[in-house]
Amino acid sequence: MTVGKTKIRQRTIAKEVTLEGVGLHTGENVTLKFVPAPENYGYAFKRVDLEGEPLIEADANFVVNTQRGTNLEKRGVKIQTSEHVLAALVGLEIDNVIIELDSPEPPIMDGSSKYFVEALESAGILEQEAEREEYIVKDVISYKDEATGSEITIIPSDKYQVTTMVDFGTKVLGTQNATLENLSDFKTDIANARTFSFLHELEALLDNGLIKGGDLNNAIVYVDKEISEATMKKLEKSFNKKKLSIKPNGILDNLTLHHPNEAARHKLLDVIGDLALVGTRIRGKVIANKPGHFVNTQFAKKLSKIIKLEKRNYVPQYDLSQPPLMDIHQIMDMLPHRPPFLLIDRILELSDQHVVGMKNVTMNEQFFVGHFPGAPVMPGVLQVEAMAQTGGILVLSTVPDPENYLTFFMKIDNVKFKQKVLPGDTLVFHCSLISPIRRGICHMQAYAYANNKLVCEAEMMAQIVKKK
Repeated sequence: MTVGKTKIRQRTIAKEVTLEGVGLHTGENVTLKFVPAPENYGYAFKRVDLEGEPLIEADANFVVNTQRGTNLEKRGVKIQTSEHVLAALVGLEIDNVIIELDSPEPPIMDGSSKYFVEALESAGILEQEAEREEYIVKDVISYKDEATGSEITIIPSDKYQVTTMVDFGTKVLGTQNATLENLSDFKTDIANARTFSFLHELEALLDNGLIKGGDLNNAIVYVDKEISEATMKKLEKSFNKKKLSIKPNGILDNLTLHHPNEAARHKLLDVIGDLALVGTRIRGKVIANKPGHFVNTQFAKKLSKIIKLEKRNYVPQYDLSQPPLMDIHQIMDMLPHRPPFLLIDRILELSDQHVVGMKNVTMNEQFFVGHFPGAPVMPGVLQVEAMAQTGGILVLSTVPDPENYLTFFMKIDNVKFKQKVLPGDTLVFHCSLISPIRRGICHMQAYAYANNKLVCEAEMMAQIVKKK
């Protein structure tokens, strides 16, 4: 399993767009606004009705409840039924968006993701500079809820795919399957699949004062039991209908299904929305047997932990036997440094977003003479300097006459030293832009690797200045 760049640009929306409706369970009127977000932002909900307009990131670790939806909470601030909105964002392959709400719950609309998809498309999709990060599944990962038998597995695939298999154990619905082979088909095949409930669940929800915003336009009701006249009257009152009936397909009232397997498709929609809480795009095939919000979000938490651990331990691999992109002479043509203070030997990769450099650490380095001469260790500050020189190549490559510029540090943050660097080690430096280069200012995340381990990391800001 690896975390890598997909060479696809991140995307947000071109402008703000607003929807209005009611919350399914709260019955409250709510306004939802999708707002463009910067690169590497992800998804976050903003409660504009509360003091300070607090944010809740779409993160599996904030899931506190999965009764009738995926509910998030951070520092006492709550978001209910987040999954339909998040599914729309993933389904349209939008990476960065702020979801502003003046209520704890998004509007239910018709119980699907259709209206969210339409609103986002009306806002327009805007491509950003940064590349999209994607988690590439190389091994099988599973989570099973022993109490219910629900299980989710993800296996390697060349793209993100989802299959759901549901068995409701009722004659009216029975067993259904749904598959999304390509995320590009989400809009046409999955987005309009509406939420549903069985009659026995509906009665309990009504008795407990829930689904205050429910009506027969935003929830399919499957009649899975005999219905008494008294219950029918109660439902007619709750749904503000003069007369309800049961149609031959076992659905309450006259709602027409969008798909014969609409229930399984909606479960697939829920899986996509809940797995958005992983926080990273996924390349793999998800197979969900009897999925529900609990098992979905538990799987999301497990996958999120695995990804974070792999990111922490990830070491990129480079073929050091290949001819370099830049040798020591070409580096000296660009950088003003000279031995013994020139601390990189080769440039292996260079793009407008990143640079990879290399240094062979030999016993002949002058700093070993006085730095723990009995147990030679490369000074940490020189590792940082070597990363900075590598980053200097990136920023100097943006001007036509780099020999006429000097690069100076502006800031260094979050420096961490993980392993000792010893004589004989080969150091590889990877620097990538955190934000686009503007006015000669370069903001980079830098890593140094040796012996298949991360040895040093830092966040750096530097500026190039023309020589006087």
